[in-house]
Amino acid sequence: MPGALLRCGSLRMRVLIVRLSAMGDIIHAMPAVAGLRRTFPDLEIDWAIEERWAPLMASLEGTPSALSAEQPLANVVHKVHMRRWRKSPLSSSTITELRALRSSLRAIHYDHVIDLQGAIRSALLARATGAKVIAGPAEPRELPARWFYNVRAHTTAKHVVDQAAETASAALGRPIVPEPPPFPISSQAEGWTDRLLADVSPQFALITPGAGWGAKCWPAERYAALARVLGKHGVQSLVNAGPGELDLAKAVSHDNESIARIVECSIPQLIALIRRAALCVGGDTGPVHLASALGIPVVAIFGPTDPARNGPYGGRYVVLRSPESKRDHTRHREPEAGLLNISVEQVTEAALSLLGVTA
Repeated sequence: MPGALLRCGSLRMRVLIVRLSAMGDIIHAMPAVAGLRRTFPDLEIDWAIEERWAPLMASLEGTPSALSAEQPLANVVHKVHMRRWRKSPLSSSTITELRALRSSLRAIHYDHVIDLQGAIRSALLARATGAKVIAGPAEPRELPARWFYNVRAHTTAKHVVDQAAETASAALGRPIVPEPPPFPISSQAEGWTDRLLADVSPQFALITPGAGWGAKCWPAERYAALARVLGKHGVQSLVNAGPGELDLAKAVSHDNESIARIVECSIPQLIALIRRAALCVGGDTGPVHLASALGIPVVAIFGPTDPARNGPYGGRYVVLRSPESKRDHTRHREPEAGLLNISVEQVTEAALSLLGVTA
């Protein structure tokens, strides 16, 4: 039975979580896994994740099995190179690496695998482990994935965090309540943050203007206007420039250099930086969800995605979304029309309120 947790001898049960990407989705899966660990403290819980997102699980190299401040949630982190493999699926190197991954996963003898991605590739990876219990949502994002599961969770919750908890509950046969997840601590990243903030105002805001696609991006000139207002209230802004977002960050900081500094950083550095922020402002994007998970106040500016399903989860936050916005995951380049209805004044009011600053 999926819920049976007894094993022969002194062996501990091992569970593998499969959530390969992307940043915000991984962060939304983490509270369910933290709740799983709280409910079953003796479980060995590992995670399969795309290599570029592995620093969300561990700030160190190697594959240690002991939990630590540097790797607080998963015992073992399996780095998967799915993006690279998709580019050359039939190459000898891809085939060799896939076989090696399959062998290493099977050698662990997982009891349960929980697919929180709901994609064909994640379901195939789950099946490749040879685990007796392979759980996933009854209505996954890619419908054929469900045929790889022998435990299909009927998820009725609205938010994806709670849906992940429902899937974990179905896999283990006991209710799982989401918990605030721990994130890795990197001494190197903490030192980098100390140096960066040496001449930054004690109360600073992190502005993260980028997103997965253009339709989710509030205009850069409006973020620039927000930074100017925050600067007048003594709140300096750091503008996060993720991969490929440097020009966007420059548009926010242009003529604002004294109050809005561009920051390019790694994931461990981003975690360390957000931990010290007074506020994070951005759209439906990974850093905003990271800030929310860390309990940092958030102003989230939503357009074509539904905040009731994918919005901030945890801490104090204000979500702004126009009634005219409609759910649409089409990757348009230009900002969604409803998103443009959200004014600088609305965002400024929300930001100052969360900061406890009188306008």
